[in-house]
Amino acid sequence: MMSPRIDDLLDAADGSRYALVIAAAKRARQINNYHHQLGEGTFDDFAPPLVESRSKNYLTMALEEIAEGKITVAYS
Repeated sequence: MMSPRIDDLLDAADGSRYALVIAAAKRARQINNYHHQLGEGTFDDFAPPLVESRSKNYLTMALEEIAEGKITVAYS
């Protein structure tokens, strides 16, 4: 079973799958860049993950952030 559920994610994105995919991909890239910065010793550009996750997959972390309301998805 997928966690978080797709229904919860679509509710957070106002029912727009396109907005959900774009927001999750963008946040996953930010989390990836943050983890790459850890080795360099710079922490200025990107925020760390906003949720505690058992997953090491950045996209899963981003989806969990959206499901918990830590990231808002705006489609305009």
